[in-house]
Amino acid sequence: MKQKLLLIMLTLVLTTVLAACGSNKAESNDSTAEGEKAKLKVGISAGVEEEIWKQVQEVAAKDNLEIELVVFNDYVQPNKVLAEGELDANAFQHEPYLDQFKKDNNLDLVKIANTLNFPIGFYSEKIKEVSEIKEGDVIGLPNDPTNGARALILFENAGLIKLKEGAGITATVRDIAENKLNLKFEELDAAFIPKALGDLTAAVINTNYAVEAGFVPTQDAIFIEPKDSPWVNIIAVRTEDKDKPVFQRLIKAYHSDQVKKYVEEKYGSYIVASW
Repeated sequence: MKQKLLLIMLTLVLTTVLAACGSNKAESNDSTAEGEKAKLKVGISAGVEEEIWKQVQEVAAKDNLEIELVVFNDYVQPNKVLAEGELDANAFQHEPYLDQFKKDNNLDLVKIANTLNFPIGFYSEKIKEVSEIKEGDVIGLPNDPTNGARALILFENAGLIKLKEGAGITATVRDIAENKLNLKFEELDAAFIPKALGDLTAAVINTNYAVEAGFVPTQDAIFIEPKDSPWVNIIAVRTEDKDKPVFQRLIKAYHSDQVKKYVEEKYGSYIVASW
């Protein structure tokens, strides 16, 4: 009986020791996984975003994470290509745009982190002040739903129009409740607006396209969003991938002191780091 009891006790001790060893091994594997070599393919916008992401690449490389950048010149393909699995993540849009695009195209994508705020501006080659806009002038704005709404809110803040109550981030030109100057609104592809500016009295241009076209937003815009506007850009991934540890490494690299310092020193007059 005593021998049997001793055998049971020895078995329990051995089981406990093995369990402890197994637990330590799992923790070790988890710790090693954080620094294991990995690669991500990220879709971004051309221009300013490329320069900033080069800094992210440098930081990530120190964590054994390789980031391949795929550059796009439009706001449609990055989400579609991500949903199709040809990208691991993208970083070019604000959340209202992503939400609307997902709804319109039945995509399963999700935000995992904030990146930058690019306050948009109102530009012109013909006038210097909003007050110079006269009756019947033609005003340009992006033709995608969320950036179009963003432009209309900017026009309202500039005193040019009034929107229907509650229109908010879903506003369209049909939601204009008051247009005392009978302005004509021309909806155009966001990337094309800088090229069309000479044919318009003024237009809203997204910051990345404005910079590409040679504008300095804080100097050249005749009206601009405040720096604390809610239109913050994000990193998006497929919803099924959102909990993968590798994306925490990506976020850590983007939210690093090196990247923030670079943004503030080079683009701080018109781009805000939003973390």
